[in-house]
Amino acid sequence: MRVAALLLTFIALQCWAAERPKIVFISAEYEYSSKETLPVFAKELEKNFQVDTVFLERPTDAKVQTILGLESLKDADLLVLFVRRMTLPESELAHIKNYLEAGNPLVALRTSSHAFENWKQFDKEVLGGNYSNHHGNKLKTSVSLIPYARNHPLLRGVTPFVSDGSLYKNTPLQPGAKPYIVGKVDGHPLEPVAWTHTFQNARIFYTSLGHPNDFKEESFQRLVQNGIEWALQKPLRAQDKSK
Repeated sequence: MRVAALLLTFIALQCWAAERPKIVFISAEYEYSSKETLPVFAKELEKNFQVDTVFLERPTDAKVQTILGLESLKDADLLVLFVRRMTLPESELAHIKNYLEAGNPLVALRTSSHAFENWKQFDKEVLGGNYSNHHGNKLKTSVSLIPYARNHPLLRGVTPFVSDGSLYKNTPLQPGAKPYIVGKVDGHPLEPVAWTHTFQNARIFYTSLGHPNDFKEESFQRLVQNGIEWALQKPLRAQDKSK
C-alpha cells in the first residue's frame, strides 16, 4: 500500500510539473533595452501564472559573442527570443538549432528577424519573414488588427495602438506565414508586424514590435502573452492567489 501511495504521489508530482511550462527568455541586443523589458515581463508572467522562467542575456561588452546558459533549452517548453546580429559560436548556436529542429515552439520579437549573422536563413526558414530593413526611426507606426483575424486567440484583448518603433519591411512573407496585425507609417504601404508560421511542425509566432514603449502598452503585453499560449497550445494556469 505504501509503495502504491508513493507511486501515486510521484505521478501527481510529475503531472504538476508538466503543468508548469519552462520558458527560456533570451535578450541579446543593444538597440531596444530588452535586458530591462524582458525580465520584467518574465517576472510578471511567473507572478500571475504557473510557469517557470529562465532569463539568459548577452554580456554587456558588445564584442563578446556569447550567450551563457543555452544548455537550459534541453528541457525547455518554449523559447522567447530577442536577439540582434550575433555571430554565436557554432557550439552555442547548436543549442538553439537543436531545440528548433526537435520541433519545439518559438516566440520571437523584433530584431530576431536578423538575429544571427551565421544563420541568415533563420528569418525565412524559421520565422517565415522577409526582413529587408526598416522605415525611418522618426516615423511612428500605427498598429491595427487585420479584420479576418479579430476573433483569433492571438488577438484576445489586443486593440490598435501607436508604436514608437520603426516599421520593419517584411513584404512579402514566406509561403505558410499568416499575418494577424499590420503596421502603417505615413507615405508607405502596410507591412505585417505580427504573424504565425511553422517549423518542424512546431508553432512559431513573430512580431516586429518590441520597442521599449511597446512593453508599456497593455495590448502589446497581451499580444506576447497570447503568442506564448498559442505557441504552447494551451492556456497558462493562473496562480492560486488564495495561498
